[in-house]
Amino acid sequence: MSDITLLLSKIEQGDQQALEQLLPMVYDELRRLAMSKMTSERPDHTLQATAVVHEAYLRLFKESEAVQWNSRAHFFAAAGEAMRRILVESARLKLRLKRGGQFKRQPLDEAAALVLPAPIEEIVAVGEALDKLDVEDPELAKLVKLRFFAGFTMPQVSEALGRPLRSVEREWFYARTWLHRELAMGREDERS
Repeated sequence: MSDITLLLSKIEQGDQQALEQLLPMVYDELRRLAMSKMTSERPDHTLQATAVVHEAYLRLFKESEAVQWNSRAHFFAAAGEAMRRILVESARLKLRLKRGGQFKRQPLDEAAALVLPAPIEEIVAVGEALDKLDVEDPELAKLVKLRFFAGFTMPQVSEALGRPLRSVEREWFYARTWLHRELAMGREDERS
C-alpha cells in the first residue's frame, strides 16, 4: 500500500492531520494533471492551473461528503474528473448571455474602456446619457452604439453609416467628449 493510499484511508476515517499531509504529496502531480487538462483550453483562459488544483482539492474533500478511495489511481481519476467539471463550468459561465458569451472578445481601446469594465452604476449612467444623446442627435447616438455596444472599428462604423471615415472620426471625438461631460455632470449631481 502506497503512502498516498494509506493517507487516503486515514482521511476516510476522519483524520484531519492526514488531510494536511496529503496535499504536499500530491500537489505536483495534481498540477501536472491540471496543466494537461488545460492544454485544450483557449490561450486566453482566465483560470490558472493552480486555481484549478485548489478548487478540485476542495471539491474532493468536502466535509459533507465522505468518499471512499480505493487506491491512489482512484483518487487521481476523481481529481481529473473534478478538474474537468471545473473547466466545463467555467466555459459555461463564459457562454451565458448575461456574461456576454454571444460576443467575440475584442481588444479594448480607450473609448470602450469608459463603459465596459465599469460598475453597474456607471453602465446605467452611460445608458441614460446615451438616451439623452439619442434625443439630441440620433445619428451621433447610433455611432456610439455601434462603437461601444457592437464593438465596430472606425472603418466598420463608417461603412455602416455610409459616411466618410474622417467625418465619423470627428463625430466620434465629439461624442466621447459629450459623454465625458454628461457623465461628469451626473457624478456632480449625485454628490450634491
